[in-house]
Amino acid sequence: MFSESAWSRKSIGDVDVIFHEGLYHLFHLVLPNHDFVAHAISENALNWRRVDNALFIGHPGSWDDLMLWTVHVSQDPHRVGSWRMFYTGLSRRDQGLKQRIGMAISDDLFTWRKTPVNWEDRRGATDPELVKEARQKLPRGISDSIQSVLNPSSCFPLEPDPEYYESSVDAERNWVSFRDPFYFRDGDEGWLLAAARVNSGPLVRRGCVAAMKEVKPHEFAAQPPLLAPQIYDDIEVPNLFRIDGEYYLIGSLREDAKIRYWHTNEIGRPWRNYYDNVLLPKGNYAGRVCQDENGVLLWNFFTDLVGDRTSNNIMPPPKRLRSCPDGQLRATTFEGLAKRVKQRIDCSRLSPLKTQSDQGGLHTTGDSMRLTSEAGFQAYVFQPQLDCFSLSALMDMQGVGKCGLVVRIDPESHDGYYISLDLMKGIAQMRAWGTGPLHSGEEMMQFQSLQAGYWYAERPRDIEIGLLAFGSYHELSVNGRVVLSLVDATFSRGLVGFYVETADLHVKNLSLESLEPPTQADDHLVQGTLPT
Repeated sequence: MFSESAWSRKSIGDVDVIFHEGLYHLFHLVLPNHDFVAHAISENALNWRRVDNALFIGHPGSWDDLMLWTVHVSQDPHRVGSWRMFYTGLSRRDQGLKQRIGMAISDDLFTWRKTPVNWEDRRGATDPELVKEARQKLPRGISDSIQSVLNPSSCFPLEPDPEYYESSVDAERNWVSFRDPFYFRDGDEGWLLAAARVNSGPLVRRGCVAAMKEVKPHEFAAQPPLLAPQIYDDIEVPNLFRIDGEYYLIGSLREDAKIRYWHTNEIGRPWRNYYDNVLLPKGNYAGRVCQDENGVLLWNFFTDLVGDRTSNNIMPPPKRLRSCPDGQLRATTFEGLAKRVKQRIDCSRLSPLKTQSDQGGLHTTGDSMRLTSEAGFQAYVFQPQLDCFSLSALMDMQGVGKCGLVVRIDPESHDGYYISLDLMKGIAQMRAWGTGPLHSGEEMMQFQSLQAGYWYAERPRDIEIGLLAFGSYHELSVNGRVVLSLVDATFSRGLVGFYVETADLHVKNLSLESLEPPTQADDHLVQGTLPT
């Protein structure tokens, strides 16, 4: 869990994480100003400590003097021990209407220096005097890796090639998309991807993943788009990686604020979809991947204001990406959360939430239990009340009634979270149900639909359910796949259990554990200090 200070206007934006020598490095935008790239570090991917900011907007007159947008950090393939940060910049000169891509270099992931650009005057001609002046301003002792790109023919900042992509603010859209860089290395070849738009087709269907090939160290040549489905306005924050011989391309879509993916077994062949290519549900955005000791992790920020996305954002725990035997990609619960377990809860203390029976009951046989309600709603909850916990079970519902989970329920008012589960159709819906101020009339009933998720199971029996409440973060997995992933702080503590409505629910292999709550270190700690 990571967020900006709750008392300020600042909010976390697009994130990027690199894992190096046992340490996770988080680089993220700071909204709404977009004036610097922040840096935090963690040993466990859950507790973060801020260090010195990585990058700032340029001085007045620079190509990036207005805003900084999405970045991507990767190892420099041309110099051992060096790192490159590709980043998006906007300038005041063109009022932020044209996006460009720049590069910064570091030898330790903490101190970053922007590479000099192709200095041009307002007429577009290279000015040798400006180049000479820029060289004189560079500090002494600059590393060889930065010296290697100090030349008047430097290709930065990168702009979209009009042969393939929209490139002029004078065109119909009056705004040039060329952002969210991602560097991918495949053998001896390097590719830089970006969110861009092809230069033909229906105006709001031109979103594509632009491709540039690294032809020389730090020099990139435009290529045709890697993916151009001609259905989306933009494909934001692209990622390309490989698992078990299959290539996966991840992108975020503004149309519904979800993270999706495409796949192929060979670059250059068509990118294909599965029947469900949604990795994370609505509200999870700007997904980024990184490789650590255990495989590929997916990171993102969560927003409940999908039409805005500039305030109150939080970075939830990462998800572990795994490929299924049929090649489908699945986001699964991060295994590091298991280290937060405080104690195991006695699952034999299950009792009805409502006093009336509704002609149902609770029946326990060995390690399994049967929860029934022949007519109305009834919930069966564990004791005691919990704030952070992890629950897992196998659920098998008989008949055609309803069932679900209750989370952080107040024992008196029954306010809390209700998660409905349609085990036949594969639908999960999470709602916050509460009571407003007394004497407020119709406003006393507080109800909010928070998120919906979907899954498919060939045999809707013995469905494996995993439920996680970690601070304000909530996660539901079904058969190992994350279906719900959201942040909501309406309720912080209460009872947890199952509910049935005209149903006969069988539960077995039940486990309930309390967790240490998430913490975030103070922002004022010095650079390089490791988290504890």
